[in-house]
Amino acid sequence: MLLATSVPATVEWGPKVAITMIICNIIAIAIGKYKIQNPSSPPAMPSPEMFGGMGFPAVLATTSFGHLLGVGAILGLASMGVL
Repeated sequence: MLLATSVPATVEWGPKVAITMIICNIIAIAIGKYKIQNPSSPPAMPSPEMFGGMGFPAVLATTSFGHLLGVGAILGLASMGVL
């Protein structure tokens, strides 16, 4: 019983949550594009121009970072009552 009462309520998925996650991923990709030393290292993405010329490792790293930012932003905004 104690465990069930200590878990905080999470926000349900909706358009505001999706937009927040998309914005966080775009910010992470923009940061990664300029901070990664070799963003075009192989293997390449199927349409490299669609991903800013970044290779698969850079896209994977930046979107992973974007999801971490997104989770923090969503949880923070939800606890403030914005989402």
